[in-house]
Amino acid sequence: MKRKSVFGKPEDCDAVLLHACCAPCSSAIVEWMMQHEVRPTIFYYNPNIFPREEYEIRKNESKRHADSLGIEWIDGDYDHDRWLQGVCGLEGEPERGRRCEQCFKLRLTRAAQEAKRLGLTYFTTTLASSRWKSLEQIERAGHLAEQAVDGTRFWAQNWRKGGLYERRNQLLKEFDFYNQQYCGCEFSFPKFGNSK
Repeated sequence: MKRKSVFGKPEDCDAVLLHACCAPCSSAIVEWMMQHEVRPTIFYYNPNIFPREEYEIRKNESKRHADSLGIEWIDGDYDHDRWLQGVCGLEGEPERGRRCEQCFKLRLTRAAQEAKRLGLTYFTTTLASSRWKSLEQIERAGHLAEQAVDGTRFWAQNWRKGGLYERRNQLLKEFDFYNQQYCGCEFSFPKFGNSK
C-alpha cells in the first residue's frame, strides 16, 4: 500500500524537466518521482559554479547518477562569463541576498526554455532541497521563468520534507557521491570549504 505523499504533484504531470544542481541533491527527488510515475529528465545547468574543475566534478557525478538509473540527462553547457554578466553589480550581496535570487532566475529561465524545447510543460529544481537556500526566492524565480517562457509551468515544491533530506544523505553514501559544502558560486566560496 502506497503512503500518501506530502508532495503536491500536479495531477496532469507524468514527465518533468528537473533542473539539478548536483547528484546528491537530485538523488532522492529522482527516486521519489520514479516511484510516483513521474519521468524526470535531468537538466544540468549551473554556470555559477567556479572553478571549472569543480563544475566538471559535479557534472560528471550528475551524469553518472542519471546513467545508473537509465534516465535522460542533458548538459546545459558552461558559460560562466555570461553568468557573471547576469549577476554584475550583485557580487557583494550576502548569501540569500539579491545575487542568489538573480542566479536562480537565470538558471530557471534557461530550464524553462529547455523544457519547452523538449515539449515538457513542467519544470522544477533541486535548489529547493537545500537548507541553505531561500524557498521563497526559488519560488519567485521559478514563477518569473514560467512567465518568460510560454507554455511552461513551474512545479514549486519544498523538496526538503517527507523524509527526502534524510534519504538524500543515505543515497549520498550508497552512491559514494562527491559532496560539496558550498553552492558553487565564487562569491560564496570564501565562506565555505569543500569536502567529500
